[in-house]
Amino acid sequence: MFTDKFLEVIGKEGVVSIVSCSDNAAHVVNTWNSYLVSPNDGKLLIPAYAMRKTEKKTLQNNKVLLTVGSKEVNGLRGCPGAGFLIEGTAKFISSGSEFDLMKAKFSFLTRVLEVTVTSIKQTL
Repeated sequence: MFTDKFLEVIGKEGVVSIVSCSDNAAHVVNTWNSYLVSPNDGKLLIPAYAMRKTEKKTLQNNKVLLTVGSKEVNGLRGCPGAGFLIEGTAKFISSGSEFDLMKAKFSFLTRVLEVTVTSIKQTL
């Protein structure tokens, strides 16, 4: 599911947008490409310090959208900049092996946002 181009993009710095929605209202929070960890093909782990509104919304509707990109990677048609739209389901975890893995990398986190990817599309 994760292409070499996608893995190259998340290996470079850039902004990640995470969109959650419930009660007919969307909420957007941002993080950094370098904070994304992919323990296996199809899952992304993201350290969460705040993200309280995101957590509340995902308890009501666990579907999320993420955008990720980097101008350091050539995208479609060889132009500078590559980006992806990711659809998935989200849950916050606060214990277990994945939490421990992330806590060792990002001491500031209080929880981990786990996204199970259902669709990924290159947009740039």
